[in-house]
Amino acid sequence: MSPTTPLSREQIARRVARAMPDGAFVNLGIGLPDMVPDHIPDGIEIFLHSENGVLHIGPRPPQGQEDWDLINAGKQPVTLRTGGSYFDSSLSFAMMRGGHLDISVLGAFQVSERGDLANWSTGTGDGIPAVGGAMDLAVGARQIWVMMEHTARDGAPRILRQCHYPLTARGVVKRIFTNLALLAVTEAGVLVEEILPGLSFEELQARTEARLTPGAMQPLLG
Repeated sequence: MSPTTPLSREQIARRVARAMPDGAFVNLGIGLPDMVPDHIPDGIEIFLHSENGVLHIGPRPPQGQEDWDLINAGKQPVTLRTGGSYFDSSLSFAMMRGGHLDISVLGAFQVSERGDLANWSTGTGDGIPAVGGAMDLAVGARQIWVMMEHTARDGAPRILRQCHYPLTARGVVKRIFTNLALLAVTEAGVLVEEILPGLSFEELQARTEARLTPGAMQPLLG
């Protein structure tokens, strides 16, 4: 990878997986978060949850060995780690709403500098047609982390002063993992914890509408 090549989607998933604390109960949303189970580091145990009613998800099954009765919320086949279970959606949502999840990792279309989350509609007919379980996760999990590419396909910023799309929840996002940086949403502003090697703070700010503040500024490695 050259110094200014953005992280791939797999590399973002790997960085998120490395950030999870041992023993955490973590919900994975639809889309980019579906890649995280393949990258859980050896030697730690993370209890991965999917809102359709699966707990302790493992990596994707080998091709040809899929069990299509065992899928995640994104309708992708999954495996179960030892001790894993599956159950109905009412119990799953009771877990989500009851504060039993340490972290929920969600995809997003936009995040504001205050931590507002917009992840259910682009307003152009090509997004998910309803909020779904994201609003339950956004207020039920102890922390909300977002995984997304830093800009839209046309280069427009996705980390904004104020979201333009309908909100899923206000002020809930704590960390943002992108292909350019790892950001923390704090009362002091959006702090740059890690930045892609070879990318300057000024270049990152030019691709971000929200005002950024230099934090640790460690190298972002996938």
